[in-house]
Amino acid sequence: MNIPTQMVLKGKYFAILAHTLILHVGLVFLGGSSSFANESDIYCLRTIKDSLEDTYNHLSSSWNFENNTEGFICKFKGVECWHPDENRVLNISLSDMGLKGEFPHGIGNCTSLASLDLSSNKLSGSIPSNISDKLPFVTSLDLSSNSFSGEIPLSLANCTYLNVLKLDHNQLTGMIPPQLARLNQIQKFSVSNNLLSGPVPSFDSTVTAESYANNIRLWGAFEILPKYYQ
Repeated sequence: MNIPTQMVLKGKYFAILAHTLILHVGLVFLGGSSSFANESDIYCLRTIKDSLEDTYNHLSSSWNFENNTEGFICKFKGVECWHPDENRVLNISLSDMGLKGEFPHGIGNCTSLASLDLSSNKLSGSIPSNISDKLPFVTSLDLSSNSFSGEIPLSLANCTYLNVLKLDHNQLTGMIPPQLARLNQIQKFSVSNNLLSGPVPSFDSTVTAESYANNIRLWGAFEILPKYYQ
């Protein structure tokens, strides 16, 4: 029996919602409250702001932590919360803000983050090898159009909810981990315009030749012109 892709994606999304609810109930059961998770998310955003060079003051002008009211971080530029009156971050979108620095390692403190977009900035350094620990429930990850270098982390294969993974237009080297083919929910995947080599993963989903364009010595299942690989 074939299950429509839309139903599968909705199932994964509901799984994330279920995890969030279980976490909240568990904190209450232990005598705590959701305030612990809220403080974690606030700390998450603080570390992001502190770790990045905010060239055009996008974060400085919007991310004001002096306000302690419930849901105040939900009004931050590029931040979307699960609920507008609760400090629990759902999505972070900081695309094309002129940000400089490395991947913000404090992102793991946003414990229920589903989407992260840091594309079209001036970020450099390596992508964390333990990125799946930092983003266990991420469905969309866009790090494209930066200057990230090093290898694509094998642990990305453990981000099993991923629908979108965009790493194109960086300076990534080495092989594409074949284990990424286990990401059976992938709908958009791109590693074009890097310095990658070796075989391409065999995704079950629709991944086009253009997803691998302009790399060094990539080879695999696609019957495409050499210009896409070199």
